[in-house]
Amino acid sequence: MTVPPTARRIAEAARTILVNEGAAAVTMRRVADVVGLSPMATYKHYPSRQVLLDTVADDAFRELTASWGTRVPDGSWEDRTLGLMHDFLDFALGRPHLYRFLMTDRRERARRFPDDFAGRGAPPFSLLVVLVGEGMRAGPLREDDPLEVTLALTSSVQGLVELYLGGRIGLDEAGFRGLCERTVRRILHGIGA
Repeated sequence: MTVPPTARRIAEAARTILVNEGAAAVTMRRVADVVGLSPMATYKHYPSRQVLLDTVADDAFRELTASWGTRVPDGSWEDRTLGLMHDFLDFALGRPHLYRFLMTDRRERARRFPDDFAGRGAPPFSLLVVLVGEGMRAGPLREDDPLEVTLALTSSVQGLVELYLGGRIGLDEAGFRGLCERTVRRILHGIGA
């Protein structure tokens, strides 16, 4: 489906505001001003702010799906898993407002575990589910529920990201990335004696 140029400009303006200032800063009036339209003209393309934000979310998830997993396309199972973690950190640390909007803010159409995460319901998460399934078949991981194992891997890093973005972890970015990698390795290799 081809998106009309004006609708695309409106969505891009909304995304720019969201990335720079957060979802609360995205209003139809503000977007219209950026694009050079009247506020009512934006409603011709997006009947509500929520529809506009849903479009921004869908576009961002498509972009993430296309770019994640390319850092370490080959290599060991663990290296590819850590590559996905670094892709996630690039996103979360590089665009924290968009990260929070997509991953932690309450939204009507936000994906919910477990139903929306099965299959390809949560595109970036789905890449890791596939990799976890591969790890279970090939041996690095014991057989278990792939969705729940993936949630265990992702929620630990996501929790660390929330602490870091909230100023609760006193490390520079390189130190923080090292902490995340060590945390994932601890989960993968266990912390028992």
